[in-house]
Amino acid sequence: MPWKQKNETLDHLISLSGAVQLRHLSNNLETLLKRDFLKLLPLELSFYLLKWLDPQTLLTCCLVSKQWNKVISACTEVWQTACKNLGWQIDDSVQDALHWKKVYLKAILRMKQLEDREAFETSSLIGHSARVYALYYKDGLLCTGSDDLSAKLWDVSTGQCVYGIQTHTCAAVKFDEQKLVTGSFDNTVACWEWSSGARTQHFRGHTGSVFSVDYNDELDILVSGSADFTVKVWALSAGTCLNTLTGHTEWVTKVVLQKCKVKSLLHSPGDYILLSADKYEIKIWPIGREINCKCLKTLSVSEDRSICLQPRLHFDGKYIVCSSALGLYQWDFASYDILRVIRTPEMANLGLLGFGDVFALLFDNRYLYILDLRTESLMSRWPLPEYWKSKRGSSFLAGEVSWLNGLDGHNDTGLVFATSMPDHSIHLVLWKEHG
Repeated sequence: MPWKQKNETLDHLISLSGAVQLRHLSNNLETLLKRDFLKLLPLELSFYLLKWLDPQTLLTCCLVSKQWNKVISACTEVWQTACKNLGWQIDDSVQDALHWKKVYLKAILRMKQLEDREAFETSSLIGHSARVYALYYKDGLLCTGSDDLSAKLWDVSTGQCVYGIQTHTCAAVKFDEQKLVTGSFDNTVACWEWSSGARTQHFRGHTGSVFSVDYNDELDILVSGSADFTVKVWALSAGTCLNTLTGHTEWVTKVVLQKCKVKSLLHSPGDYILLSADKYEIKIWPIGREINCKCLKTLSVSEDRSICLQPRLHFDGKYIVCSSALGLYQWDFASYDILRVIRTPEMANLGLLGFGDVFALLFDNRYLYILDLRTESLMSRWPLPEYWKSKRGSSFLAGEVSWLNGLDGHNDTGLVFATSMPDHSIHLVLWKEHG
């Protein structure tokens, strides 16, 4: 029979039925029309179907019944994918399937807090009596060098000063458990012992202020960049100058000593590389136990020097990243080719603080910005006070940076950003604990 005739026949049969027959029909229709497919299907097929739903819909489906909640919560791949799409790091060692739904809920909360400016809180460190020129952060400790002829080491979590020693005027600082290395406006570099405050080494030779220092105990080498347009390589333990690298035509505001992680015609994985940057150029030098070295490559973003580089530099052994007046430039260290340039109206003149696989941290005079590198869009910003501005870029820095490779629920703690203030204090931006 045609559909219309079938319906008319059923209507006629229902009209002739009594209460017993109608109840029988109702019970059977309930079974036929309201079949729980998640309960009836094999688990593998249920998981396959769930992959087609977005996370928000899945959360709604969890409210249908206890059975649905149990099946959906156990769909590990769905929640892992949802976490990855948020830029969350996935730890494959976790075997508990029900764990991943909780991770997603935590991730979505943290991302919403970032977008709503609720993820951070602020604090201050007070103790210097003159302007703080230099900052360096490592493992929960912040070192500050000031024009009051002192350097202090702070525990960021407690705000307490761990060490305070008398130094020269500090334009740059770097430290480890035993020692502090300072570059100074008096044209020298010095090495200090934390426990006694004694100066163990004094490096003399620059004819301009020393704006940046880096060192490596394994190589027994210290490098310094100066306003005299040179980079000097020193024997760390002996204090003697091994080499003076020339070629810069502006103040050398940043030096970075790092182990290479990629192979090219000019270097191999494991080689130590020195990067030095001025207002317009980044120079790359091979370095090791040999004394003499020649510049491997000079990188710039404009041949006619019409575009200035910001005085911050990121180098992790694979990529070189630097911000400029036009945007963010990323070079491949194996080929020295520019991989990408991130240019948006909001990116103009933003300073670079940190660069990872998923996020980048940037700032200007008013805000701290989080850039999503997958979409190349600014996803969040945090207001900053009127801090002291330095053209050299040493009076502000990023704190913990592992979260820039993707949040994982554990690395969103501690220091995010620090900068020196006109009242000689240090302004801190910290991760707020989860609600």
